Amino acid sequence: MRNTTKMIGVLTVVGIVSGAALVLMYSYANPLIEKNKKNEIKKAIFKIFPEGKSYTSETVDGVNVFRVKNNKGSFAGYAFLAEGNGYQGTIEMMAGLNPGMDTIVGLAILESQETPGLGQEITTDKFTSQFRALKVDPEITYVKNVKPSNPNEIQAITGATISSRAVCEILNDTIKDLKNKLK
Repeated sequence: MRNTTKMIGVLTVVGIVSGAALVLMYSYANPLIEKNKKNEIKKAIFKIFPEGKSYTSETVDGVNVFRVKNNKGSFAGYAFLAEGNGYQGTIEMMAGLNPGMDTIVGLAILESQETPGLGQEITTDKFTSQFRALKVDPEITYVKNVKPSNPNEIQAITGATISSRAVCEILNDTIKDLKNKLK
């Protein structure tokens, strides 16, 4: 009985000390993580809109939208965060639309846990560059093993069709949602 009480006391102390260490580490690291996320978003916006000079941020029914202005102060388009499920986890991306909301200006994958060597290819410029000047009406689609023939098509990554399809579906859903909320 005495050993059991002693063991419970030691485990309680270890649990309290471990919990306190986790809380301290979280309170130290979380502001740094948030700062890095904001910097990554800023870099992604200006990667998508190279002519962009400034942007304003707003939340429209739970969706972060960034109105980008070019160096002349004119409205260049909308940048937005889109997120959804891929093959192995969440895919988070930043995309840009022209002011008429009918063409994608660019795409940057911010986070992905897709299969290395296959699905992770969605993060490469070879894949994301297909989205530049891509029409969104009708919805974005993908083709396999052939060159895209329509202005709303991209070529899926061979062996990673699920990841390619996920990117298209996430974009289609988010763009449809944004169009309803912004017009």
